[in-house]
Amino acid sequence: MNKKVAITLSSTALALVLGACGSTSSSSTATTAASSSTNWATVTSAQAGGGMSALIAAAKKEGSLNVIALPPGWANYGELISSFEKKYGITITSENPNGSSAQELAALKAEKGTSKEPDVVDVGPSFALLGASQGLFSPYKVAEWSQIPSNSKDAAGNWYYDYGGYISIGYNASAFGSNPPTSFASLLQPQYKGAVALDGNPTSAGAAFGAVYAASLANGGSLSNIQPGLNYFKKLAAAGNFVPVQSSPAVIESGQIKVNIDWDYLNAAYAIATKGKVNWKVFVPSNGQYASYYAQAISANAPHPAAARLWEEYLYSAAGQNLYLKGLARPILLPAMQTAGTVNSTYLSLLPTVTGQPQFPTGSQLSAAQALVANQWPSITG
Repeated sequence: MNKKVAITLSSTALALVLGACGSTSSSSTATTAASSSTNWATVTSAQAGGGMSALIAAAKKEGSLNVIALPPGWANYGELISSFEKKYGITITSENPNGSSAQELAALKAEKGTSKEPDVVDVGPSFALLGASQGLFSPYKVAEWSQIPSNSKDAAGNWYYDYGGYISIGYNASAFGSNPPTSFASLLQPQYKGAVALDGNPTSAGAAFGAVYAASLANGGSLSNIQPGLNYFKKLAAAGNFVPVQSSPAVIESGQIKVNIDWDYLNAAYAIATKGKVNWKVFVPSNGQYASYYAQAISANAPHPAAARLWEEYLYSAAGQNLYLKGLARPILLPAMQTAGTVNSTYLSLLPTVTGQPQFPTGSQLSAAQALVANQWPSITG
């Protein structure tokens, strides 16, 4: 799943309560002593290292954090980075912001043991599994660990999902009048000739691969059987409805595509970016709900191990999760935040409604599906 430059969004500013960590002189001295004697590179939770105060003190002493492949306009990472810097006084160095998950793992190997090595990574599911199998990550469990669903994290804490979304169908409502698309099946109708696009090629782009998986679920397939999705796109291409055009706001505005199958947070972003020019609507097919999330992990050789762990704590705090939501990505703790009443309802209202809990393919299911798509897709689209 490769990241790409996303749309920079304009929305209501999120008011963050950035409380100072007050303490008495004696407790401050004790915290400093504890943090200085702790090897944060091996600490698996803030509590195990002496608590959040000790972690904050150690991270501030390091003063720096290296991140990689975090485009400022993707999932609101620009604001996440700046708000973390402001809150803790820690300088973040962002390497290769438009890089891919594969390049993130490559950097952990190529820059191992140097001051430039990424402290943390944000990678797609298959790369999270690969990195863990290669011993590239350091286990760590954030304070909200118990709120992360069991199917969304490595049991040992090597990686854990942070944000993501569902495959959705976005469309130009003005182009279809009283007969808009309502499902994958509806897109096979003649009125959608030359109208339907994907966000890239499913052999290399996560969004397009997810679209094939969602189409499979909508056509009798399962997480163990993606073949119906490939059959669906073969029919779509044969009908002349599929167009191999990369989706973007410019392409939508020009009318080159009228339907886009993509992550809901990207289709929702297109609706904002084209507002006043295109009446762009978005929905998640009820019979084809496929979700995918990115995963956080800490480098096994992080040059700033305390800052890396504090970054994770911040991302999984209510403030950090709401900033993901502001970027139109669904934070992994969204259900827990809705129960606790800590979710920003304004940001949430911009996303398509989805019911039920997302299910994710296992590593073996994902590998089998990717192999099948890689083998068949070239012949499907010609």
